[in-house]
Amino acid sequence: MPGEAKTRTAADDQATNWIARLGTRTISLDTIQEFAKWREDPANAEAYRRAEQLWSRTGELAGDPDIQAALAQAQSRSPRRFGAKQIAATGLTTALAASLAVGAFFWQIRDTYATEVGEQRSLQLADGSRVRLDTASKIRVRFAEGERRIELAEGQAFFEVAHNPARPFVVSTADASVTAVGTVFEVRHVGSETRVVLVSGAVDVVQADTKGTPQRLLPNQQTAIKSGKAKVSAVNANTATSWTDGELTFVDTPLAEAVAEVNRYLAAPIVLDAPAAASTPINGVFRSGDRTAFVSAAAHLFNLKAIREADGKVRLVSSRNNAQG
Repeated sequence: MPGEAKTRTAADDQATNWIARLGTRTISLDTIQEFAKWREDPANAEAYRRAEQLWSRTGELAGDPDIQAALAQAQSRSPRRFGAKQIAATGLTTALAASLAVGAFFWQIRDTYATEVGEQRSLQLADGSRVRLDTASKIRVRFAEGERRIELAEGQAFFEVAHNPARPFVVSTADASVTAVGTVFEVRHVGSETRVVLVSGAVDVVQADTKGTPQRLLPNQQTAIKSGKAKVSAVNANTATSWTDGELTFVDTPLAEAVAEVNRYLAAPIVLDAPAAASTPINGVFRSGDRTAFVSAAAHLFNLKAIREADGKVRLVSSRNNAQG
């Protein structure tokens, strides 16, 4: 133990200092970002690696009275700060072990974020990347030392990825995985389809359960994956991602599809009961969640009648066939 105290570096001291900062029940975003930035320095990363090695041996010392006492003190979160001499020898080992215990948990933790119907949410992740969740969406975040992984369980999310080639940023759904480095893109997983839209940069898309060559997307391209088949096409990325500004943009979109998209933001949806109009294209820009404006436009354009149901839904029917009209 005395030998370890002699070779201790400033980075080791800083690593020890993270015990209290990361050991609290709630950790601020600023603290998370500061810790991530600290670990970007190779010397600090090496100090953390040494701490990991030290922690792997702490099981052998579990019965040591000094270690038990120090861990008990750490759990009580005494406000007293350790002096340099107090951290030496066995106390140093205990402090680093406790630091690693917190740090390892932190880097392996799975965070889940979700939105309700009609809700959107903006997040800033620990690496500085930004995520915007659309209505009725859920993601699970897991950051490890060599990879940043996001699972989109359902819904739609817009990603602005912080550049870090050493730690790939991977977004996965049931149908595919999308790998980016420093990129702006959208991933949507609704029903049985996954869609990826690239705004800037580049992403590689691989279908789930396949060993095929990754599909490289360029800006203003999208790929739609359904039933094991992928279709790449040109797209106006700004239009496709207009939901991030609270708008839904339809360009020659079949009315039935437009109604389904509007309904994603509504607790009381629209029911399209006009088969003849279902495939007719609609064009326009609507505020997400503004049912009244969309119903009014659709009724006017397609000669439909809007009927409010007792449960709050609105049914669009053909005026000619509406017995209630």
